[in-house]
Amino acid sequence: MSRKRLFLIDGSAQFYRAYFAFIRNPLINSKGENTSAAYGFSLFLNKLLKDEKPDYLGVVFDRKEPTFRHDMYDQYKATREKMPDEMVESIPRINELVQAFDIPIIECPFHDAAGKYAYEADDVIGALAKQGEEAGLDVFMATGDKDYMQLITDHVKVYSTRPGKDTEIWDKAYVKENYGLTPKQIIDYLAQMGDSSENVPGVPKVGKKTAQALLEEYGSIEGVDENIDNITEKAVPASLRENREMADLSRELVSIVTDVPVKLELDKLKAGTYDVNVLHALFKELEFNSMARALMEGGDDALPEMKEYDSKTKDYLNMRA
Repeated sequence: MSRKRLFLIDGSAQFYRAYFAFIRNPLINSKGENTSAAYGFSLFLNKLLKDEKPDYLGVVFDRKEPTFRHDMYDQYKATREKMPDEMVESIPRINELVQAFDIPIIECPFHDAAGKYAYEADDVIGALAKQGEEAGLDVFMATGDKDYMQLITDHVKVYSTRPGKDTEIWDKAYVKENYGLTPKQIIDYLAQMGDSSENVPGVPKVGKKTAQALLEEYGSIEGVDENIDNITEKAVPASLRENREMADLSRELVSIVTDVPVKLELDKLKAGTYDVNVLHALFKELEFNSMARALMEGGDDALPEMKEYDSKTKDYLNMRA
């Protein structure tokens, strides 16, 4: 008997990808509204619904408040640029689109177990993915974020859609083929090499290739420690010794927690049929005219089968992440 499928969308990651896909050629409607993010997000939702026809579906967005990771390390994400004003202005539109597509928004809990700090979307998705697997589902986390690879199991996978590329399913075999590691080793891999996008420090002198080679050979950060005298790369052993505490801190920062106080409520996540009239009205307001036209010409099934022919869509599809 085939397992039903739950898709959990990393809404913030898809929002950023949609906006920056058009950064060199933004979409501006007649009212002066930048609709790049909304348009790209619509294309993504369309593709997921058309290609996958999920049984259950939900989207999670990050909150703006500091998280428990900021308490661990006050420089966490400190180098990240402020969200552009046009993106901030697009947030209500993204929420409208998700609702028009009849996709439930799962709230990211504000407090941790101690009642102090916010979680991130990947923690919430990680918790729900674990619960979904325990409930007998196949779970797909819709994101392009490599951090999610640590959560991969036989029944939890990453559904990665990136502009200009075919959809990829990241499973255990993908992680092994592309990184030479197991999903559990991804945490130590990220901890050693660091992550500039989130200002996770990592270990100086240890980049992607070195981190992968060390973990392939010795299995874990602890295994690397036990064999540090056998490492021949110049300057690497000294850096590993000097930055052992930084490696531990980085490992905590990149580890997705799955004991988040959020409950998987499948009855609220059933993938239903959106209201064509509601979606059409929003498309018309945003001036997504070809989308609106295709939707009304074909009825309920038009959008999942819709193909866009305008130059803006081609630009989006040809962009590289």
